[in-house]
Amino acid sequence: MSFISLGAFDIVLASLFLILNALLSLMLRLGLERQLLIAAVRMVVQLLLMGLALKMLFSLTSPWITAVAVVIMVGFAGREVMARQQRRLTGWWAYGLGTTAIMLSALLVTVLALTTQIRPDPWYDARFALPVLGMILGNTMTGVSLGLDRLTSAAVRERPAIEAQLALGQDRSQAFRGIIRDALRAGMIPTINSMAAVGLVSIPGMMTGQILAGVAPMEAVKYQLLIMFLISGGTMFGLFCAVLGGARLLSDDRHRLRLDRLRDPAN
Repeated sequence: MSFISLGAFDIVLASLFLILNALLSLMLRLGLERQLLIAAVRMVVQLLLMGLALKMLFSLTSPWITAVAVVIMVGFAGREVMARQQRRLTGWWAYGLGTTAIMLSALLVTVLALTTQIRPDPWYDARFALPVLGMILGNTMTGVSLGLDRLTSAAVRERPAIEAQLALGQDRSQAFRGIIRDALRAGMIPTINSMAAVGLVSIPGMMTGQILAGVAPMEAVKYQLLIMFLISGGTMFGLFCAVLGGARLLSDDRHRLRLDRLRDPAN
């Protein structure tokens, strides 16, 4: 079975639903029509550019070119993590903490999958490495951004309780324990919900794409299971690094709360 090719008219026809949503937003005065249209235009441009870039990368099988693409993907993912924080850390850590966490987790999980499970030849082949990295990176980015946002917001909100515990002689790990747990739970909720619903409520995008491309359903299931396990592992590892690192930055070696290291959201 060969895949079914789509034409420009098919894509335009599907976009009519989004235009209808924008019109409904305008009629109901929701104020979302501009955001919808801008997001749609960005999506189209970004995906077209990605398609052209991937076509070139897939034809080159070079570890250096693949590495450059990985750096660009991680860099943009780190920027998105920073942009989603209501209360950012000051200085380099505003960008560096989330970027480092997602880079370590996504690269570790992706390299492990490529070298021990998927096993393309060579293992750094962009045709395999970049799609796998992209799926893991996107989900890890969401988990890390949610976890850090919950951590920093809770630190400000729970300031009296944290300082009271520190004043009573508890160290910073004990004082931050509650908000660290909440931040880890918040960051993992999207991944847990996705795993709980897959196969029962939804057919994931990767599995759908493989089936439409002619892959046998059971083979598509195997790959989807692999990716879901990799996503959950990568998200938890990156989230763990980011939240613990954030908690450490919000305190010092003298076990004091350092909210001065957070930027005012009004700025």
